[in-house]
Amino acid sequence: MFDALLCDRMFSNIMMPLCWQGLKGLYAGFFPAVLGSTVSWGLYFFFYSRAKQRYSKNRDEKLSPGLHLASAAEAGALVCFCTNPIWLVKTRLQLQNPLHQTRRYSGLYDALKTIMREEGWRALYKGIVPSLFLVSHGAVQFTAYEELRKVVVDYKAKQRKEDCKSADTDLLNSVDYAVLGGSSKIAAIILTYPFQVIRSRLQQRPTMEGIPRYMDSWHVMKATARFEGFRGFYKGITPNLLKNVPASSITFIVYENVLKLLKLGRTSD
Repeated sequence: MFDALLCDRMFSNIMMPLCWQGLKGLYAGFFPAVLGSTVSWGLYFFFYSRAKQRYSKNRDEKLSPGLHLASAAEAGALVCFCTNPIWLVKTRLQLQNPLHQTRRYSGLYDALKTIMREEGWRALYKGIVPSLFLVSHGAVQFTAYEELRKVVVDYKAKQRKEDCKSADTDLLNSVDYAVLGGSSKIAAIILTYPFQVIRSRLQQRPTMEGIPRYMDSWHVMKATARFEGFRGFYKGITPNLLKNVPASSITFIVYENVLKLLKLGRTSD
């Protein structure tokens, strides 16, 4: 019975945008989503690698899980401040529909211009508090990735009877990177998804009178727990997993293989 109800809800969530806006409605917020993901991943890997380099100075041994966690947290916080306005616009574009009484945003630029005019620049950073807590998402993912990677490398090294330190990059292939990237993403989503729900609800567009539905993060938590219970904090997790797990696998395949190519280029020089 629960499975049937869940299917009905997922079906209705898909059909409503189709009925109101056609196929285009299913792609609301597509451009800021692509832009946000591209900028976020680019900045994240940049800040993460810089942090790891800084922490690994004067250290011969591999970084500890705690330092991996600190590197990921630092990178996540910096990315958060850089990209929050993009995610705010994405959320609002995805939530708007013809039933809204306020004038709809026509796109990314129009949304940014309207928000600045009607609500001020501070509105671009709505949801920044849960976003900062969401820094733990990247921290959990990268820490899980690094630790799982060590386990796989050690296992393969023992099978081949090779030194895992010298054969690290040679022992893993694209399938390994895909599994590691997907597994670490699942762990991060399950542990941190409630913060995404809180952030999305805070970023909703105010009414015509300028009154927001939720005042702050604590208000969202109280209202969600009261009216929806624990399950309310995990609404939408299924499409989130379907979207982000494959994307994470592909991202780590590309990232690790690009690093391999760069290292080969340096050694050949």
